[in-house]
This record gives sequence, C-alpha cells and structure tokens, in this order.
Amino acid sequence: MLNINTALCKGCSYCIKFCPKKILELGAERNKHGHFFPLITNEAECIACAMCATICPEGAIEITKEEKDNG
Repeated sequence: MLNINTALCKGCSYCIKFCPKKILELGAERNKHGHFFPLITNEAECIACAMCATICPEGAIEITKEEKDNG
C-alpha cells in the first residue's frame, strides 16, 4: 500500500519521474505549504518496489505490504 503524507510533500515530482509503473501524477490540489502533491492513479498496479519512498527527499512516502489472509 502506498501512503503519501501530503503535508510533507514539496512537489519535487521525483516520485512521479522514477516510478517504474508510472502510477503517480501531480495533482491539481495544493497542500498547506502551497505545493502540488502527487496522486496515485492506479494503486492496484503498484509493485511495492519503494522507489518513490527511497527517492523522496522529504520522506513523505511510505510503502506498506498488506497481510494476506491465509484462512
């Protein structure tokens, strides 16, 4: 699961540029600091590679894996 802390985002777009699946795009809404932040266009296509989280200079992105129910 891809989580973006929009309050920390400074709109650099590195996450968008380096996402191998191209599932992020810059939104039209601004955060409280006046920066445009990325939106997830298709989370189902996310491969949880964490490239976006690794490249983010603000640490605004977190990748978490969903636990599968084996029951």
